[in-house]
Amino acid sequence: MKNIENAKWIKHPLVYVDRVIEFSKNFAANGAVASATLEITSLGIYEAKINGKRVGDFIFAPGWTSYNKRLQVDTYDVTDMVKTNNHIQVGVAPGWRGNYVAQPFHYGGDYIGAKEVALICALEIVYKNGETQVVYSGSDWRARQSKTRYSNIYNGYIYDSEYLDMKPKKAVEFPHPTKILIDRQGEKAVEVERVAAKELIITPKGETVIDFGQNLTGYVEFKIIGKAGEMVTIRHAEVLDAAGNFYTDNLRGAKAEAVFICNGKQQTFKPAFNFYGFRYICLDGFSDEIKPENFTAIVVHSEMKRTGYFECSDSRINKLFSNIIWGQKGNFLDVPTDCPQRDERLGWTGDAQVFVKTAAYNYDVERFFIKWLADLRADQTQWGTIPHVIPDVFGTDNECSSAWADAATVCPWQMYLSYANKEILSDSLHSMKEYISFIESRLRDGIWKDGWHFGDWLNLDASDDTDCSKGTDKELIATAFFIYSSEILIKAMKVLGEDSEKYENLRNESIAAFRRDYMKNGRIIPEKETQTACTVALHFGITDDAKETASQLNELVTECGHIKTGFVGTPYVMHALSDNGYGKTAYDLLLREEYPSWLFSVKMGATTIWEHWDSLREDGSMWNTSMNSFNHYAYGSVGDWLYGVAAGINPVESAPGYEKIVFSPLTDERLDYVKASYESRKGLIKSEWVRENGKIKYTFIVPEESTAVAYIGGKEIALKSGVNEITD
Repeated sequence: MKNIENAKWIKHPLVYVDRVIEFSKNFAANGAVASATLEITSLGIYEAKINGKRVGDFIFAPGWTSYNKRLQVDTYDVTDMVKTNNHIQVGVAPGWRGNYVAQPFHYGGDYIGAKEVALICALEIVYKNGETQVVYSGSDWRARQSKTRYSNIYNGYIYDSEYLDMKPKKAVEFPHPTKILIDRQGEKAVEVERVAAKELIITPKGETVIDFGQNLTGYVEFKIIGKAGEMVTIRHAEVLDAAGNFYTDNLRGAKAEAVFICNGKQQTFKPAFNFYGFRYICLDGFSDEIKPENFTAIVVHSEMKRTGYFECSDSRINKLFSNIIWGQKGNFLDVPTDCPQRDERLGWTGDAQVFVKTAAYNYDVERFFIKWLADLRADQTQWGTIPHVIPDVFGTDNECSSAWADAATVCPWQMYLSYANKEILSDSLHSMKEYISFIESRLRDGIWKDGWHFGDWLNLDASDDTDCSKGTDKELIATAFFIYSSEILIKAMKVLGEDSEKYENLRNESIAAFRRDYMKNGRIIPEKETQTACTVALHFGITDDAKETASQLNELVTECGHIKTGFVGTPYVMHALSDNGYGKTAYDLLLREEYPSWLFSVKMGATTIWEHWDSLREDGSMWNTSMNSFNHYAYGSVGDWLYGVAAGINPVESAPGYEKIVFSPLTDERLDYVKASYESRKGLIKSEWVRENGKIKYTFIVPEESTAVAYIGGKEIALKSGVNEITD
């Protein structure tokens, strides 16, 4: 940033809620232009144009941060856009500031509500004669209402193509802080791909519905003529109900509508400030003939490089993997949201930490998480607690939930493992210590007591569907996660050369307490026995008899024949089994098609990951209406097992960033082949095994800058750079 801190915040002199305001200014260039740079940000989300041409390809800029603490500034090279006489126009919509739970901010006696919008920018022009001119936002700008008469991230928009604000006002300045401005830190959000309409459906109720064949996050571009003044509505939904009718009950309070008022001329339109989570759209009020080719879904998400691919001989697993990818695309829109469709779309910490390992295989998410973790640190409270969602729109307090708050340790550590990023560990170390210190204040004889926890959210141990947190003992889970996070902190401190003895002692005390209160003879005691309890004892290295605990977990799974874990246990249960000699049982879970299982949703036609194991039941009924997302990526955390176990691609903690690679694929007779690839910073990594003539042929590709070993048939085999082929 160079000039923007000298600019003024401006807004419309009248208060408009849920409106898009257009700010504009005419200016002249004073000579031949050598370069021109625009620095810009907003309270809300903006779209800028110079001389009618859009600036950049960012959407939903400047993105979503903890606005009262950190606000990103975008910088654009606009040299080719500046002429002799110029007009700059910036539309600003509420965006995430219109969040239904967002809190208003007060600065200098001037009230800027969560839904009111404002702009600050500076355009620097350097002339070929060496002179410089800067056009600042200020009271010499104009402000008017735009054709977007309503904009709300949950309810949608109303666009009136006939409207023109005949009385633009003089913009007013107000004393909003500039010290919160930062250079762009995260990835930009962009339009990524276009999905053609798949089918036109007339439902039993007579609704006109278009199916795009894929649950996605984005918006619809459409061609329309209509009659002047005619109002058409596009409603968005993820599923049809049991009777085949348009279904929106699971959106709760979100209307998820797009309303367009025609002017009688042919137009092609797409929104600039709204997004939806949908597969289906319902069309109301169209006098035009409905043609599927006139409707295109535009997929949007943060601009991330695709790095991971997986394929096997079972098409159902391949579809599951596709659903995992689409779940990440749909929910990695500037922040790692829980879901993109209903009246929520929040950066839930629990979802992020359980999925971060899978996310880092699928895409390069380093920059994405650097930005989000900076907001996590900014929103961390004075007590060391981590809010449930980041940015914290609920309002912070001195409590937090285990497994959710552990995003403060798990996510930075994964960034280190995947990208060898010591800086993110250094930036996060104080936050980690503060969080662990908070838990220390809640430890009673080594057990995390007090406070409310989400527990093993949405597990199948609880018979009461009204309380999704019941099931595995919450203090057991909380203590296990304290042990896990303290271990991560200890590792991070050692990487950074700090003394970790204090935390090692705390961790050891809690391990002893966990064994004392929850285990006997290597097994979780009967009154606390669940799949998740065994899983965390194994995967977090708590048990003193891994063989016995693994046997117990295997018994619990095989006795009922299916998975029962929720958000806490699901990311680790497959690892807990396969790491301890029960690979077949893990594959049994993976390949199971009946409810509950990953493949049940595939069988039911899912194109993304569901929030519940039975979000949609075989009879067409829904789990419930209050909390039933069909694009909720947490259970997609099984993806890291596909990469790391089925294909066997793993980084090494002592040489992170895939400087050293361990290939340890786990085969199963029900699969004929598995192949995966990962584009690391060191180069392309591939692992493939194929069953041929009663033997298994392995192929591993190792980047030149990496070293690697493979574990095949209980033997360690050193690999060379390039292609390695081994037959067992």
